[in-house]
Amino acid sequence: MNGPQVLPTVEAISRSLPPPPNPNRRILLVEDEAELRRFNTEVLTRNGYCVDAVEDGALAWEVLNARSYDLLITDNSMPKVTGIELLKKLQNANMAVAVIMATGVLPEWEFRRNPALAPAVTLVKPYTVPELLRAVRTVLGSADNFAEAIRRLQCGSGQPLPNQLAL
Repeated sequence: MNGPQVLPTVEAISRSLPPPPNPNRRILLVEDEAELRRFNTEVLTRNGYCVDAVEDGALAWEVLNARSYDLLITDNSMPKVTGIELLKKLQNANMAVAVIMATGVLPEWEFRRNPALAPAVTLVKPYTVPELLRAVRTVLGSADNFAEAIRRLQCGSGQPLPNQLAL
């Protein structure tokens, strides 16, 4: 029988990763598991992101109506309002925010039924810190690229718009 597994600290993991390309981006983290919420908040904060964290979709919806975010990272299976219900609220309100769904079980049937609900990236628990940070950087980088493509298109550069994310 193996002994207890010793996990690296957030500080050790953060030191081994390159800094984020766009620090001080605003992220709303929605996670009902308190320890995971605290850990992910610390990881993202130590990597230069401004993070607000809430424990369910109902609180997330209130916060999203009060503040602006560059990225929403949400679980799906939560009390009060699920991640899918939160995505539907965003869609119905025409709120433009990039989304990462980080959950134990992906609601694939819901994404097939309503493809517009599909987040930019999905992470299945348990995911690693590098996977989380790579997803965040990819989504935020793609959002920057998309905004730049829109600006170029409006200025008549004729550059094609990006249409998919690659991790």
